Amino acid sequence: MRQYSLCNAPDETDRYILGVKREPDSRGGSSAVHAEDREGQTLQISPPRNHFALHGDASRAVLFAAGIDITPLLAMAQALFHGGRDFSLHYFTRSPGHVAFSERLQPLESVAGALHVYTGARVEDTARAVAGALHGLDPSSHVYACGPAPIMSMVQTCIGARLPVSHFHVEHFAAPASETAGDALFEVVAARSGVRCVVPPGESIAGALRRHGVEVEVSCEQGVCGTCITRVLAGQPDHRDVYLSEAEKASGEQMTPCCSRSLSPVLELDI
Repeated sequence: MRQYSLCNAPDETDRYILGVKREPDSRGGSSAVHAEDREGQTLQISPPRNHFALHGDASRAVLFAAGIDITPLLAMAQALFHGGRDFSLHYFTRSPGHVAFSERLQPLESVAGALHVYTGARVEDTARAVAGALHGLDPSSHVYACGPAPIMSMVQTCIGARLPVSHFHVEHFAAPASETAGDALFEVVAARSGVRCVVPPGESIAGALRRHGVEVEVSCEQGVCGTCITRVLAGQPDHRDVYLSEAEKASGEQMTPCCSRSLSPVLELDI
């Protein structure tokens, strides 16, 4: 199962609109959509979930996106535009030809200062644009970002201590690659299922449990979506996801068995 962001404007309630970029290193999702799906075909989907939501109490919303990561921010920008809210969307692409959904972005140009598209910007130009977008930001504003790690880091650095942590919202399409060379095997105990098995290097907890007949509900399998969040009963997780907050990771109370591992020899989960 793969997850994709909806791009609908708020008045488009008769259909779901999403953007799927064909990726050369696709694990099957985007390649299958482009190669196999056809007009008129019926697809089985799950209900939409909103883990990256707009906050209605914001005095202003500042949105940052790069490349195809515009998809969740596009839906937000359209909602803010139709609601007459104060916002700006800052969109970075490699070239004018890489601007996605240009026809949907065009109406935003009617609001002064709402849409900023940067094409082919160098790193220093991008950093300058991010700093300018956040200059003089009111503490009651909210900032939303979806894009490659360098841009996300620029935004976070520029925000600094000017906004509460709860006012900065990010969406990841993929988790950063983690170092696996030093991975050791460990045992996982699925308490409710009564199963105990070894998780070797290179295999996920979810995969190891699946081999032993225990199905863990997963979707992205990269620690991005939160579908597989599981309660930890004993042991110390090695968190490798980008879904849980730093506070949630520090508590050690839950983990993502699709990608995270264990720092202790035995990890007991509520599965």
